[in-house]
Amino acid sequence: MKITNNMKYTGLMAAIFFLAGCGGGEAKKGDKKAELEKLRTQQTALNSQIKSLEEAITKEDPSFGVKPKLVSITSVSTENFTHFIDLQGRISTENIYYVSPRGQGGQVKAVYVKEGDNVRKGQLLIRLDNAVMSQNVKQLETQLAYAKDLQKRQQNLWDQGIGTEVQLITAKNNVENLEKQMGILNEQLSTSNVYSEVSGVVETVNVHPGEIFTGMQGATISIVNPSNLKAVVDVPENYLSKVKKGAPVVVYIPDLGKEIKTNISLISQLISNTSRGFTAEAKVPSGSGLKPNQLATVKIQDYTASNTVVVPMTALQTDENGKYVFVAAKENNKLVARKKTVVAGEVYGEKIEIKSGLQVGDQFISEGFQSLYDGQLITTQL
Repeated sequence: MKITNNMKYTGLMAAIFFLAGCGGGEAKKGDKKAELEKLRTQQTALNSQIKSLEEAITKEDPSFGVKPKLVSITSVSTENFTHFIDLQGRISTENIYYVSPRGQGGQVKAVYVKEGDNVRKGQLLIRLDNAVMSQNVKQLETQLAYAKDLQKRQQNLWDQGIGTEVQLITAKNNVENLEKQMGILNEQLSTSNVYSEVSGVVETVNVHPGEIFTGMQGATISIVNPSNLKAVVDVPENYLSKVKKGAPVVVYIPDLGKEIKTNISLISQLISNTSRGFTAEAKVPSGSGLKPNQLATVKIQDYTASNTVVVPMTALQTDENGKYVFVAAKENNKLVARKKTVVAGEVYGEKIEIKSGLQVGDQFISEGFQSLYDGQLITTQL
């Protein structure tokens, strides 16, 4: 209607200029003025009619003359929605062995491994100074040999009916006591050799010849078995009710750009006084390029919903009445925006679950919803 009126107005103006130009030099100046005044009167009357018609139409249809706002709409569908707790963790191993001597330790005479070496269980790692113990063994060996010879002589005399039983028993007991002492000394002597209790890779060697090695602070050797790896993460206390043993986990290694799917294998029963959190572990496969103490992002699944409505987080808006989204509705053959109140669920990443308020097939406005109002004309075409 408005376009038709504009065309009439344009035609009228063209007629004015045409008539003004066609008068030529022959028309009298007074006739031109009279004709112009007549056309102006007609123009005023037409403008008044146009305005009256526009006002009448606007009363009947308030959207008349309003330019629709360009938007994008998306059909509501369902999908599986999963929520994760994202935490920073690390890769660890169940087998880190710190080498220590079986005895009290002593001065290091030789170290037979270096960092990065593969070692097997029972392999010799360190030899400690055993000079004093070796000397004691030699002295005891001499005493034991003499005691055995004395026992043998005493036994021969006893067999010939010479000597007393007490002398024979004394000689025998003397041999047994010396043998026990020899066993103790040999055991002590064996502790001067330090062997690996596990198979693995030598991680650190912080011990050198001449140092005192006790296996405590200072000089140490550590061996890692990389076949039993796990992701370890400190979980804040407020997630205690959500994190369960067996829960699905996604371990992401930023350095490798790798994701590993696994499950929670262990949950600590102790809450830390300092961090107010607890430890959770998830086993990861070995041979995947992982290293102990490597940083990892640990995503613990704590919620999942099947076939639920999910929309972009940006489409959800809030007013004094709660949360809502705009949907496209066809009314009187026109497309308008309508507010739909919704009940929102969990949020993860850029998506939010809609528990109620939207149905499959609804057309929600995914772009251009900014500054929209309820009932506003919209369009999806330029």
